[in-house]
Amino acid sequence: MSAGAMKSNADARRAGPAERTTAGVGLAILVAALGYFVDIYDLILFSIVRVTSLRAIGVPEAELLDRGVLLLNMQMGGMLVGGVLWGVLGDKRGRLSVLFGSIFLYSLANLANAFVHDVPTYAALRLIAGIGLAGELGAGITLVSELMHRESRGYGTTIIATIGICGAVVAALVGEAFDWRTAYLVGGALGIALLALRIGVYESGMFEQVKQAGVARGNFLSLFARRERARRYVAVILIGVPIWYVVGILVTFSPEFGSAMAMAEPPSAGRAVMYTYIGLALGDLASGAASQVWRSRKRIVGAFLGLTVLGVAAYFTIAPSSLVAFYAVCVALGIATGYWAVFVTIASEQFGTNIRATATTTVPNFVRGAVVLLTSVFQLAKPALGVVGSGIAVGAVALAVAFASLRGLDETFGRDLDFVEE
Repeated sequence: MSAGAMKSNADARRAGPAERTTAGVGLAILVAALGYFVDIYDLILFSIVRVTSLRAIGVPEAELLDRGVLLLNMQMGGMLVGGVLWGVLGDKRGRLSVLFGSIFLYSLANLANAFVHDVPTYAALRLIAGIGLAGELGAGITLVSELMHRESRGYGTTIIATIGICGAVVAALVGEAFDWRTAYLVGGALGIALLALRIGVYESGMFEQVKQAGVARGNFLSLFARRERARRYVAVILIGVPIWYVVGILVTFSPEFGSAMAMAEPPSAGRAVMYTYIGLALGDLASGAASQVWRSRKRIVGAFLGLTVLGVAAYFTIAPSSLVAFYAVCVALGIATGYWAVFVTIASEQFGTNIRATATTTVPNFVRGAVVLLTSVFQLAKPALGVVGSGIAVGAVALAVAFASLRGLDETFGRDLDFVEE
């Protein structure tokens, strides 16, 4: 990072006494982790109940895939819009306002999803849910990163990601055990209940100091004001795209891939999601801890990208042999793509306090939103390459671009976050 891209904020050193207590930091981590748990529950629930919910509202079998892609794209498109909206608000109004505002919005949308009876209403609510889901993770990671010591913050973000990822496992269990409408009601109720924890969580001291200093904050376009900063921003986004290639295409549409690979019994999307997210939780725990032990974010992401290549290869070769093999590969793919915690931490560490929430909130949502582009290319290539060929081609490009982008990023482990971007 060039010296001209930032200036020190050394006079505004750290948070107030309440924030520095172990209990205060612990509560912030807990709220962010549980918020992300409900976030992931809602985000993944649609993939689990996609087929059953669409059948229930009268969508013909021949249209299940196309209508499913439409609703997924509406959700992810909402996250693109919400990522910018919540990110800017996080730097202008504070991390806490975004953390709890986003939880409130996606919880209401979740409750409303339980009462849909047609595709247009379903699509509109997935758009609103996507906007709400866009804010929680970035705000939580930014808040915890600024509250914790620079040498140990990776542990905090790892706890958030690991607990949060488990929301997908719960979504899979609830989605298979209960009616799809009940599953949405459960998610909404969990989010509303979480708002009670707002009492006792403190705002970031770094943000308060920058706010008092009158520094320009939350300007999304400033991420592109300098070529070097724009390159950093785009590179961080691109290293995360393979995660959502696996989740948004290989796992979400696992029944279609299973049929195309001539499996005797196609896999269940719900079980594929559950096993993948069990692997993701393990991978996030391992990658986050490894980044602290080896004191490097870049090397760990590079290693997990390499594991992802092997996992994708296994998906198209070993997985079709049986359901047991398929679900085992899903766990392996989850572990391989379990560098989400490190990836989001990198996003937080790359940018100054005055645009940190904007960057940290938009980056993961642009990665999630990239599913719109990935699924669109997947569908366009499908007539010529088939389901399997199209899936392989999209994955190969996503992984190649991620490796190239990682090479251009600076190491950020232990970086002092007390600075602003000019």
